[in-house]
Amino acid sequence: MAASLVFRLQDRGPELLREVLLERGWEEYDEEEREEEDWNLYWRSTAFRSSEYHNLLPWQRLNHHPKTVGITRKDCLARNLRRMRATVGSSLYDFSPTTFILPNDYTRFLAEYNKLRLTRGPSIYWICKPLDLSRGRGIFIFEDIKHFVYDCSVIVQRYVSNPLLISGYKFDLRIYVCVKSFHPLTVYIHQEGLVRFATEKYNLSSLNNLYSHLTNTSINKFGPFYKTEKEQVGPGCKWTMSKFRHFLNSQDVNQLLLWQRISNIVTLTLLTIAPSVPSCPNCVELFGFDILIDVKFKPWLLEVNYSPALTLDCPADITVKKGLISDLIDLMNYTFIDSLRQRAYQGQGYKQPCFNVNQHVLPKVKETKFQKRRNRNQSSQTQTLPLLKTLCKPEINQSQHAFVSNYNRHLPPVDLNKIYAARGRIINTTATKIQTDKTLNLILGSHSRTNVSVVNRQKCPALAPWQIDNRSLHMSEVTNHGNTETEAETELSGETDVSSSIHDISQRGPGLRRPAGSWKLPDIHSGNHRPVRTSMEKTALNGHRIPPLRVGDFIRTFPFNTATLRASQSHKLDVKIVIQQLQRLTGQLATSDMEVKENKDVGEDFDSLLWGPRDPPLLSQCFKPT
Repeated sequence: MAASLVFRLQDRGPELLREVLLERGWEEYDEEEREEEDWNLYWRSTAFRSSEYHNLLPWQRLNHHPKTVGITRKDCLARNLRRMRATVGSSLYDFSPTTFILPNDYTRFLAEYNKLRLTRGPSIYWICKPLDLSRGRGIFIFEDIKHFVYDCSVIVQRYVSNPLLISGYKFDLRIYVCVKSFHPLTVYIHQEGLVRFATEKYNLSSLNNLYSHLTNTSINKFGPFYKTEKEQVGPGCKWTMSKFRHFLNSQDVNQLLLWQRISNIVTLTLLTIAPSVPSCPNCVELFGFDILIDVKFKPWLLEVNYSPALTLDCPADITVKKGLISDLIDLMNYTFIDSLRQRAYQGQGYKQPCFNVNQHVLPKVKETKFQKRRNRNQSSQTQTLPLLKTLCKPEINQSQHAFVSNYNRHLPPVDLNKIYAARGRIINTTATKIQTDKTLNLILGSHSRTNVSVVNRQKCPALAPWQIDNRSLHMSEVTNHGNTETEAETELSGETDVSSSIHDISQRGPGLRRPAGSWKLPDIHSGNHRPVRTSMEKTALNGHRIPPLRVGDFIRTFPFNTATLRASQSHKLDVKIVIQQLQRLTGQLATSDMEVKENKDVGEDFDSLLWGPRDPPLLSQCFKPT
C-alpha cells in the first residue's frame, strides 16, 4: 500500500492548510509516532533556522526560501528599492512612495519635509509604520511634523492621498505570489486575490480615523460599520479579485496595462533580492503583495508580507484562500508514492541533505534517533565497505586517505542480499569485476549522479540507500529549480516508467551519467500513472527548461519570454536583460489596443499568459510583434 504524504505544521496552524491537506489524503506529523525527519512538507509562519535548510533531505520541502527578509521587512524593502533606484534609475522603480527609515534618516526626512512644504504647501501627508509590527498596529497619519511622535524604529512614507475609491471607500489589493525558485527565478501569481476595503468613507479631514484610511481586516472587522451594507461594497470589508474585475469593466482604463504594471512591481521587487538568495530547490514561498491603485490607475507597492494570513474571516476568504492552498500544493508537483521517504526508513538508510550539496564532499548530517539505534547494532550487519575499499584501494594516495576515512565513518550498512531479494535477483558472491561494477551501479541507481566510473575516478562515492531502487526514482520537477520535465525530456534522458534491468544498465554503459541539471526529487504522490502533460509544458528551448505556463489559477509571470528565460537560467541572473524586457513588454502593452488580438504568426518559441484578466491571453495575442 502506498505511503501517505506527511505534513508538519508549526504550533498546529494554519487550520485551513491542515483542512486542505487532510482532504487530499495527507497525514499530519506526530513526533510521538514518527521519526524526526519522516515528513514531506514543513509549514511555519516564522523563519527556518540555517541548520534546517542545510539538513533538508530529498523528500522534504519547506514553505520559506532562506534570506527573503530583504523584501518582507519594511526597512529592508526600503533600502533595497532605494539601491535599485540608484542603480537602474528612479523612473523604473517609481512604484514605491518616498520612504525614510528613522531614526537614522531623520535629517534627510526633515529636509524633504521642509522642501515640500515650501514648494507644494501644507497639503502633503505622511504615514508612519513601526518596523516590527504587522496587521496595521502602531500606524498613524500626519500632516504637520508637530504631530509626529515615535518611540521605536519606524519608516515614514509619503502618504498616497489620492487613492482610487469605490463608492467613496478606500481599498487595496492583496496579490498572492509564489516564488517556486530563485535559481533560476520562477514566479507565479494567483488569479484570485483579495480586495480589502476600509469600512468608513475616505476623508482627509479625519486623519485619526483608522477605519477610513487603513484597509487591514484585523482593524476593520472591529469597526462600527463592518457588518453594515455599504453601497457597492456590501457588508464586511473584502471582495474577491473576480468581483474587482467586474468593477474595472465599468472604468475607462487599459486593463491589460494595469495588470502588467502590477506584475512588473512583483518582478522588480523580487529582482532586488534574487541574486543574493541562496539556492534551495526544495523550498517554495508564498508572498502577499499589497498594492494600492491611485485615481490615475497607477499601482503602488505598500509592503510585502512574509506569511500572508490564511485565516477565514468572511466568504471571500473561503473562496480565495482554499483554492489558493490547493493550487499551491499542485504547484509543488507531488506525484506518485512517496517511496523515497518510505524506503529510507524501511531500509534504515543514510540520508543526504539537498541544500548546497557538493557531490564531491560528503556533508555531515545530524544523527536521528533512528540512526543511533541502528549504529548500536552495526556490528551484526553486512557492510559494503570491503567492496568499496577493493575498488578504491589501487589508486588512493595519501592526500585522499583522510577524506576516505571520514567517508567510511558515515557509510551506511547495506545488505545486498536483501536488496536483490526484493528485486527478485540473487547475488553471486564470486562475481567477476564486470559483475561487481554492475552491482555497484545498481546500488547507486540509474538516476544517481554517482556510478562506478565516478567511484573509480573520485575514489569516494556518496553512496546512499535511498538511491538504491531505481524503480522508485521517477522524477519530479521540484529540485530542478522549478522546471518541468516533459515526456520528451524523459525519453531523451533515458528514464523509463518501469524498473530497469541489469541488461538495460549495461547497455547504457558504466560511464554514462545523467546531467547534473536533470537531478530531481522522486515523484511522491499516490497514483498508478504519470500525470498528463499539457502542450504548454515544453521540453526545452535551446537547452533551457521551461516551467509550466499555468498550474490551477497560478499564472507564470516570470520568465515570460525567451530572453528572460535565458537571463534567469544563466550562471548569474542578468538583471539588466530582465529590466530591458520588462520595459519593452510594458511599452508594447501601453501602445496596443485594449482588445486582445488573434495573432497566429508569432515567431516567438516561448510564450506566457498575461496575468490579471479573467481569461488570461497569451502575451503574443496582446500586441503585434515588432
